[in-house]
Amino acid sequence: MGRHSLPDGSAPEHTGARSGVRRRTLVISTGLVLAVAAGSVVALRSGLLPFGGPCGGRSARLDVAVSPDIAPALKAVAKTAREDATRTDGRCLDVRVTARASNDLADAFGQRPVDPEFQVWVPDSSLWVDRVDAERGTPLTAAGIIASSPIALGAVPGTATSLGWPEKTYSWTKLTRTVTSGDALRLGVADPARSATGLLALARVGTANAKDAEDSDEADTRTAATAKLLHQRIADGDEEALATLPRDGSGAEQDNPRRNQALLLSEQAAYAHNTGTGGGPDLDLFYPQDGAARLDYPYTLVDDAEMSPEQTRAANRFMTLLGETDGQRTLRKHGFRAGNGKADPKVTAAAGGRAPQPYSADPADPPTVKELQALMGMWTVTVQNIRLTTVVDASPSMGSPVPGGAGRSRMDLAKKSLLQALATFTPEDEIGLWKFATFLDGDKDYVELSPTGRLGDRETAGGTHRDALTAAFSSLAPVPRGATGLYDTTLAAYREACASYASGKLNSLVIVTDGANDDAGSLGLDALVDKLKELSDPKQPVPLIALAIGPAADTSALDRIVAPTGGSAHQVSDPSQIHQVILKALLAAGGKGPR
Repeated sequence: MGRHSLPDGSAPEHTGARSGVRRRTLVISTGLVLAVAAGSVVALRSGLLPFGGPCGGRSARLDVAVSPDIAPALKAVAKTAREDATRTDGRCLDVRVTARASNDLADAFGQRPVDPEFQVWVPDSSLWVDRVDAERGTPLTAAGIIASSPIALGAVPGTATSLGWPEKTYSWTKLTRTVTSGDALRLGVADPARSATGLLALARVGTANAKDAEDSDEADTRTAATAKLLHQRIADGDEEALATLPRDGSGAEQDNPRRNQALLLSEQAAYAHNTGTGGGPDLDLFYPQDGAARLDYPYTLVDDAEMSPEQTRAANRFMTLLGETDGQRTLRKHGFRAGNGKADPKVTAAAGGRAPQPYSADPADPPTVKELQALMGMWTVTVQNIRLTTVVDASPSMGSPVPGGAGRSRMDLAKKSLLQALATFTPEDEIGLWKFATFLDGDKDYVELSPTGRLGDRETAGGTHRDALTAAFSSLAPVPRGATGLYDTTLAAYREACASYASGKLNSLVIVTDGANDDAGSLGLDALVDKLKELSDPKQPVPLIALAIGPAADTSALDRIVAPTGGSAHQVSDPSQIHQVILKALLAAGGKGPR
């Protein structure tokens, strides 16, 4: 380490939002509104922030959860505030900063009700706040951006030189294509399901592919191919990704196949690596010429309607400190840019950036919530194996001919489409099949035709599980004199899917039906919904996907059934399109991310 110089105490950049960056407005309900830039002046004139003298008596405590990368900087600002006897409401400001992974808190805040132990949250990206908002979780108010850091590709010196650093610049598509082609270069990235860095980098790849490809299908295929390559060297999180770099410059470390030669990471992470004492060669940074994604560190109030006036003013006071000269200097000393994204040349140099790399260019516009959900769905289905049980209605109405179907029945077209869906799954995916009507197995309305198992496994009778499933799907036929035992079957299938949950896979249950429940002896709809609520576990999600075929399907009941599971219901007018609807529903389920 040490090839890149550290920044000195040059004039700081003030926080602020770049034009186009999404922000929310913080309105303090107590009537005290302090602008970040002028908060200290207003408060001092109002007598709320007297300085001088040691702290004594009660203090104004504020609990703040922050992304681990920015925690040292915020702890330093909080410590200085205590040492300087900084006050709010005449009491010393006592800020307790706790490092918490942004994805973990987003999961927690996404569930309501929640009793937050923190009044302020500073994740590494607004995408986490947006995700909680989209899930209608704990109320969050993002008051402003306190820091930022662009996402780049960092490479060890030998690899950087081979890629033409610093003179050669790349677009996102050319950069990822160059570093993922062949086996010579080992590129690591943090898991997009858990890391804003990984997800935003993948989003930029997807956006670039959408511009370069002839159509959306080609763009999606390119992005999925890149996702598969990136997944080969995935790390659980940002810190774990950094740990995959060579520990020193020795040939043994450089040639170690477990060590990555390049990473997709933030400029701040590269700064911390290059200026730290952990050893290992410094990184050189490539900044994509078509716009870098960036981490933006939103200062977010957690359920501010429930905060006391003292907590609200303490939160605003701490934000003011972070925006003032000393606070910004502290953030810069830890490798962060100002909130407006403007580059600090000495921070960038220490991180490994050098002209003509476009490190001063404006960052790319952030992706929307819908774009990120679609991307997460693609990532999940592309790189994560699936455990899926399909439950097919075999009541007599499934034998009804489909208008314009050349005499083929709903069951005929459903079987063909389900076999098409089966062909898209990999040998590692786990698929099973049930059928239902009424009284198919004694008092049971359902029967398991093929257990849910790995498609590539060998069956005792010979052949693979895929072969057995193909035969089972082909054997589906309407049951004479049966009825639609929808509710009992749904409960039994969902209970089994939850009990056999496979960690690390996208677990789901698909029910295909053309009617309403007409089993007079079954449990009712309200009771079914209540039991599904009891079975659903956000930490082990099993979204239920319901496909309603034909005009007699009870779509309102299906909507209620899927709601507690986080799944979705779909009206399918053409049974031959079932496979497409299933895949789109799985993409949507995967887009919600793991729990």
